[in-house]
Amino acid sequence: MVRLGAQMSFLALLALTAAVSSALGAEDSVGATKLKPDFYVNTCPKLPFIVLEKVDAAIKKESRMAASLLRLHFHDCFVQGCDASILLDDDSRLPLGEKTSPPNLNSVRGYEVIDDIKAAVEASCPKTVSCADITTLAAFWSVHLTGGPVWIPLFGRRDSLTANFSAALDFLPSPFSTNQGLKDGFKKVGLGVTNLVSLSGAHTLGFSRCAGLIPRLYNFNGTGLPDPTIEKGLLSTLQTTCPQGGDGNVTVPLDPTSKTFDNRYFKELLLFKGILNSDEVLFTQAKDTKGLVETYAKNQTRFFNDFSASMIKMGNMKPKTGKQGEIRLNCRKPNSLLLEDAEPLIQLVSDA
Repeated sequence: MVRLGAQMSFLALLALTAAVSSALGAEDSVGATKLKPDFYVNTCPKLPFIVLEKVDAAIKKESRMAASLLRLHFHDCFVQGCDASILLDDDSRLPLGEKTSPPNLNSVRGYEVIDDIKAAVEASCPKTVSCADITTLAAFWSVHLTGGPVWIPLFGRRDSLTANFSAALDFLPSPFSTNQGLKDGFKKVGLGVTNLVSLSGAHTLGFSRCAGLIPRLYNFNGTGLPDPTIEKGLLSTLQTTCPQGGDGNVTVPLDPTSKTFDNRYFKELLLFKGILNSDEVLFTQAKDTKGLVETYAKNQTRFFNDFSASMIKMGNMKPKTGKQGEIRLNCRKPNSLLLEDAEPLIQLVSDA
């Protein structure tokens, strides 16, 4: 049985969609045409609850999956917009995809959960809902089911026909980024400082691999020493968990309440206990981001509001709509390849 509170939350959202759609008209607040909250109300009315059931089950099976589905959405949107390009498997008939690009390889997870959701959605409303919209809605429920805010997600995206290996390298933020590097990266996709800091708060959920920490723990910026901004107790703990030459796939929680979406992440930054370099630099390297970190650490409601607005803005960067894309029947392949790979039909001919 899915969580009743989550069901009621979305029912309340549905009650608002008509008014919101009327106010937005054919264009949403960030200029993405044809996206609207009630896009599937008539064609797939059960969609929100199908995705809710599947995401809830996945999180109950593995609590880390909430962070993984949220991160999957981030890594999709930063490359070509939110078009499910990250879901495409590599295929010799396509340009090299994003799954095997270094920022995603052995790092991004949750593909099987999206497959499971897609199968259930296709059974309920065939050839109707894009993988891009499923990924967006899975991220929404991952946040809300772990205690985070509710916002009004917009739908109507189409799926891309190809992915882009090199764009994943160019656009996805690195855990080793400086403050300015993060700002530049977010600016490239149309996101500002408030978006940067609030969306970084997604690291209140989940874990980081040791591979993303080792340089900071032992040879920061080529000095042969740890990053001097790391709190000493945390440094000792991280060095024990992530020894030099150890398994880079071992994970550590990104904050002490890694199963709950809250503002603890920002409180840890104030104590110099940010796990990733790209976390702590928000507090140590610039006044504007430092001010937002301090605000969110004191005011969880403000964080939730800014995070929600930033998720809407990020979710609607360069959406493919109409004939710009397709509704994939399998999130791992464009429909053209599904047709090529289909077994030929066998005609049964009577002996008579």
